[in-house]
Amino acid sequence: MHVNSTTAWRIAPDDALWQAAPEHNALIQALPDELGVCQSKIFKLDADLNYIETRYTPNRHLAMFSQMPQQAPRMVLTLALTGHSCFQSNNGNLINFKAGYSTITTFNASEGSRQYQSDQLVTQLRFSMTQVWLEKYFGEGAFAASFKQNAVQVVSQRASAAATVLAARSLLQNSLPANAQGLFRQGHAMAIVANELGCMLDSAQAQSSHLSAREKRLAEMARDILSAEYKHPPSVAELSKRVGTNPFKLKQLFHCYFNTTPYGLLLDIRMELAYRLLANRQYPVGMAAEAVGYQYPGNFSTAFTKYFGFPPKRLSRQT
Repeated sequence: MHVNSTTAWRIAPDDALWQAAPEHNALIQALPDELGVCQSKIFKLDADLNYIETRYTPNRHLAMFSQMPQQAPRMVLTLALTGHSCFQSNNGNLINFKAGYSTITTFNASEGSRQYQSDQLVTQLRFSMTQVWLEKYFGEGAFAASFKQNAVQVVSQRASAAATVLAARSLLQNSLPANAQGLFRQGHAMAIVANELGCMLDSAQAQSSHLSAREKRLAEMARDILSAEYKHPPSVAELSKRVGTNPFKLKQLFHCYFNTTPYGLLLDIRMELAYRLLANRQYPVGMAAEAVGYQYPGNFSTAFTKYFGFPPKRLSRQT
């Protein structure tokens, strides 16, 4: 384990190995006590489905590096029940896992770091499935479009369904006799996966059936403009005029196609860029605010804190 500064720890893969725990029928990964209470458990539910519980309350910022070599394509459903964490790939992509949201990612190889903020409880459940497993239960080609890229990519992120949260909390509170826990986990895991992936398929089918090719192009053009001009973005009225529609229609397109608003997408773009600038120590808070289009650092700090759950100065101080 390597100390980067007095407040940040960078943890290499060999510093956090998984250990067998036969009494739990699981593998356990626990960090040293001096880093706080940080533990993950992995349960193999069948040959192509793993369930992982993560409970972290680190007493300082953690950057846990991971490297997964080329393997069969996998999909991971992450339920963030409390706290916030992120994964930053070596190519600069940032994936946020925020409390209350279900995030679905796909990959067949990954390299980067999982990052946790100090003194913040993070509780997450992850379900890792191969593409073969998905096709077994959802049908051949059901998620083919989600595996177009080799690198880690987000294919869906939305508020977790109420039934999903209820089942997830039941999983964490599983107090059945040891010989019944495996069946309980598998049943609840299957229900959660069916619920969340079913919602994703419904959304994709509704989107495809309700939007024409022209409407999709308009939405993508508007997104590309916001991605290029995030520092001085056009108003919704101006943006809609530039892509050839009206503000009401543009807002409808963003809701159907991106599951957000034009402002929501702009906020995502700005916050993810700001996080990278601060995490890489390229900019202090004031300069990061200006770089992503905020005239006043105070407004930026308020937006950043609301988005991530911690102030930007904590990230710039700890990394």
